[in-house]
Amino acid sequence: MPASLDDLLTAQKNGVTAINGVANANLFLAGKTSAPAVTSATLVRSGAGWVAKVSVTVAGSASGTIYDSLSTTSPTLPIAIIPNTVGIVTVNLPVTNGIVFVPGSGMTATVSYS
Repeated sequence: MPASLDDLLTAQKNGVTAINGVANANLFLAGKTSAPAVTSATLVRSGAGWVAKVSVTVAGSASGTIYDSLSTTSPTLPIAIIPNTVGIVTVNLPVTNGIVFVPGSGMTATVSYS
């Protein structure tokens, strides 16, 4: 017995739902949003999240650091050192508390996160 139109439409709907799920997961991992042109200690996101990439646009004279923290004045739990070199640094790490980026002296960078 051939499939009914309802069966075919349900199968197509399930396929579209699966593709949307994959697209959303990829977007989350790539960073859904960004904090552009960060030049000083910044709370990029509070709460759990994902640090995807950091794009250093001005190298400055010292490395920067990404923290799993809520405090910009005394951040704890460093998760990545961002070198003072112009370019893109892939971080791809989760955070529990929040994302704090402390750029190095003279550094300007954009943090991509979810």
